[in-house]
Amino acid sequence: MPAAEILFLLAIAFGAYTYLGYPLLLKLFTLGRGRGHRKKEATSWPPVSITVPAFNEEHQIRDTLESLLALEYPEEKKQILIVSDASTDGTDDIVRSFEDRGVELVRQPERRGKTAAENAVAPLLRGEIVVNTDASIRIHPGSLKELVAPFADPQVGLTSGRDVSVGKEGGEANQGEAGYVGYEMWIRDLETRLGGIVGASGCCYAIRRELHGIPLPEGLSRDFAAALNTRERGFRPISITAATCVVPRGRSLRKEYPRKVRTITRGMQTLLFKRALLNPLRFGLYSWMLASHKVCRWLLPWAGVLALLALAVLSLQQTWALVLFSLALLVMALGAGAWAFGGHRALPRLLAVPAFLLMANVAVLHATIRTLRGRSDAVWDPTRR
Repeated sequence: MPAAEILFLLAIAFGAYTYLGYPLLLKLFTLGRGRGHRKKEATSWPPVSITVPAFNEEHQIRDTLESLLALEYPEEKKQILIVSDASTDGTDDIVRSFEDRGVELVRQPERRGKTAAENAVAPLLRGEIVVNTDASIRIHPGSLKELVAPFADPQVGLTSGRDVSVGKEGGEANQGEAGYVGYEMWIRDLETRLGGIVGASGCCYAIRRELHGIPLPEGLSRDFAAALNTRERGFRPISITAATCVVPRGRSLRKEYPRKVRTITRGMQTLLFKRALLNPLRFGLYSWMLASHKVCRWLLPWAGVLALLALAVLSLQQTWALVLFSLALLVMALGAGAWAFGGHRALPRLLAVPAFLLMANVAVLHATIRTLRGRSDAVWDPTRR
């Protein structure tokens, strides 16, 4: 068998394992298991602190605060704290107008990024449980109790909400993301049943205050590190299906691309920082889940490049390879065209899906290069959704 054919088959097998084999093994290992945590009725609710890092969010911060105030939870046990990362618009003034309703504002004197803002506010948090969310997210009114109730189990250290990706009526260029988000939530549910998730939802998650207070370098991803810190210290990070939060999709793939690159870069750097959790002798199945869920997905686009090169070589001699190579180029051309010219326009799913997949995989390649070069993205520009 030619070397190019072996390389192609290995790349295909790797892709099949990453997106099909891994979840099927999770499903097999979790047969007969329950939801992965004991559901208990809370007899008393612990105090919680809800934190929202914000930079120039005047267009939506008022609605954000109204939705947080509407969450079903005892008012005397709910602290809402907005951390302004040196906003230059009217964000701070709007937040101050809610002070008589119990909302607190902490302003950073200079922009240092989301993780730095969360580090700075940690000593001001009064809750036993800390809930982290973003200004663009809308949490279902009953979801806060769903997130907090599992902490009655002393083994639970973190609970992550279930993202529901939504777009504007009539569709948009980025509608391919909805299927990926649904797939990701399914994987987290299986991981919860087996032992614990490998990353929390940055849109909404809750964590014990002592775990939240673990210092984190400013250029790293706190939601990813939170799950890793939780497992490293002997607690379980889990996903809660009933704790739903609405995540609006960016309508433009071109504007979504920089966010993807920044997020993946921070994720890679976070895993390098917490690489000890990849040791199976210490963390058993969790290290396998971490490698399969994160490392394999980050390696897959590079395997795709090798598969495409192998097909190009084989297409000179094999008809089947020529057909597959032509189809691959066609799909890539459709995706690139939709990505480049779609803008804010609605795209049919036939174009939206390949456009999103191409964008996401190119973002991984870009993020890998940035990580190898030591580039950091501590300061963030929130994606306007």
